[in-house]
Amino acid sequence: MPDLPESDAEKDVSPEERDAERRRRRAQFLRDLAEARELRDRVQPRRAKTARLRHAMRMRTFRW
Repeated sequence: MPDLPESDAEKDVSPEERDAERRRRRAQFLRDLAEARELRDRVQPRRAKTARLRHAMRMRTFRW
């Protein structure tokens, strides 16, 4: 995707405010992702169970 030109409003924003906005958007995204996973687990309980078992097996065989 090509770089988009910055608007005048974006140039006036300090790096701290830009980082705070990025963290806020990331937190919202992670909340939405967790909500979607919970919904999927409720709708497809068998698939959720197998995913949990698969994850547990991976963690058992993982070398620290």
